[in-house]
Amino acid sequence: MRTLVTRATSRRRSPLWRPLILSLLFFILPVATTAQRRERLIDTWKPLHYNVTLRLDNQLTEIVSATTMIRAAILKRNVRTIDLDFGELTIDSIKVNNAPAQFDRAPNRLNVRLNQVAKPGKQISITIAYHGKPKDGLILTTDRDGKPSATGDNWPDRVHHWIPCLDHPAAKATVAFSITAPSRDLVVANGAFAGFRGNFGGTTTWSFNESRPIPPYCMVIVVNEGAKLDVPGLLTPLSYYVPQVDKPYALKGFSPAPPALAYFSQLVGPYPYEKLALIVAATRFGGMENSSAIVFSSNLLVPSPSARVSGKFGIPQGTVDVVAHEIAHQWFGDSVTESTWSDIWLSEGFATYFAGLFLQHFEGEAEFQTYMKQAAETVFAYERKTHAPLYDSETEDLFKLLNGNSYQKGAWVLHMLRARLGDEAFFRGVRAYYKTHRDGTAGSEDLRAALEKASGRNLKEFFARWIYGSGHPVYEFGWSSAEFSAAGSNLVVELKQTQRDHAFLDPVTIEVTSGGSKSRFVIQPTGKRTVKSFPLKQPLTAVTLDPDGVLLKEVVLLNKAQLSPPAYRVQALACQ
Repeated sequence: MRTLVTRATSRRRSPLWRPLILSLLFFILPVATTAQRRERLIDTWKPLHYNVTLRLDNQLTEIVSATTMIRAAILKRNVRTIDLDFGELTIDSIKVNNAPAQFDRAPNRLNVRLNQVAKPGKQISITIAYHGKPKDGLILTTDRDGKPSATGDNWPDRVHHWIPCLDHPAAKATVAFSITAPSRDLVVANGAFAGFRGNFGGTTTWSFNESRPIPPYCMVIVVNEGAKLDVPGLLTPLSYYVPQVDKPYALKGFSPAPPALAYFSQLVGPYPYEKLALIVAATRFGGMENSSAIVFSSNLLVPSPSARVSGKFGIPQGTVDVVAHEIAHQWFGDSVTESTWSDIWLSEGFATYFAGLFLQHFEGEAEFQTYMKQAAETVFAYERKTHAPLYDSETEDLFKLLNGNSYQKGAWVLHMLRARLGDEAFFRGVRAYYKTHRDGTAGSEDLRAALEKASGRNLKEFFARWIYGSGHPVYEFGWSSAEFSAAGSNLVVELKQTQRDHAFLDPVTIEVTSGGSKSRFVIQPTGKRTVKSFPLKQPLTAVTLDPDGVLLKEVVLLNKAQLSPPAYRVQALACQ
């Protein structure tokens, strides 16, 4: 995928570990003192379940009537008001526990006053009846066939324009939809299909029930006159919803979906939802990972003669990437959701990297290396313009978090962790992270804890530099060696880091080719300049930095004349 401004009415309380981490960074990294982004708090109440009933008009241009019932739990203290996020639709009535309730409105806010104080541990129900044309969130337009359509498109906090809610990703809840639309239309929503019934007047009511708690931005419906194609023989029900014009190509166009579903289920854990629907409809993104009901852009299946074609699937490579990316989100972002917007890389970085793993598995190592190289170039281009940590707690406009940091750098951080820990420990840690936080939320420190437990390695320094710090290493790399003799020789390697940020202390592998054989050495930087000497038993042929390409880096190769004098002194001593 894809994100809006966080709520500025209250400041998020940091978990106990975060002040410790941030205070540590003041000693490790140069930290700028800038304003922290303020987010919607989930401290007095939280939603448990939404029951959303909508009736659309004949041309899908407005909501004729709607009722949303919210079952909510009261948390830490007595509550007199439930502060809902809600847009500009007309309110017809509000009830609390089936009794009429008073309310007041502010921009994007609906404050419902309770008839009596609700105490911690108590559950209440709020029912809001309303109607109108949503300003955003529910997109009422036409599809590729020119027919009316209605599509939920909520990320990051746009769902409140058509569903009253607590519009923050950590406010996860189950949801049931009852959608009445013209009988000519197909309807799909999150969760299991619970049936439909015909009504007097040429309408049909469709019901769906999502039994797993999902983030509010993933709560969607899609209504149009499109075609539905079911994929047989799978453990998870898989269907494609496309405009009629795309029907002949849909099975081919979505051909990466069944193997992606199977691969991620094996790699991470069982698919977390009741079904998977892949939908071509209206979204401002290339794909939007709504839980069990992914929406792709309306031009996804439009032929593109100039596109690079996948050797495995015979469709544009970009389509393979985006289908795998959005399916990976079902595990990372949907089932395990970021605790705060600062942790969005746990959604986008995971989906980006796991799409790469899908390519590595099905299309080969060369395609994966191309994918990761392109990701690195995106990071470098982004960081030339913007200097921000991966854990970004300052950017107010959430759409600006959809950047080379959250996606491609997040993917590279996972790739480097995989290389450092090894496949066995890395994937064991990822599976444990997913299992622990499934249907809930997680932050960067939760991932660190899972990987440390799985590997027995301390990753505090790695996270301090790569997650909470900024930038990437820019290496100046050079070497020299004395003339080879019967006694052998020595190779002297100089590695400088010239980036404006702190030094990155990741071990760097050097591959040396001499006399037709290859050997590897590891340089462990302790600062921005490291000089090491290695023995040579045969004449030197080549020296390669990071031969497996497992570090996010830029490299400038130096010739002998550019090496610093201390390198020669080390060489001279080593050759005596």
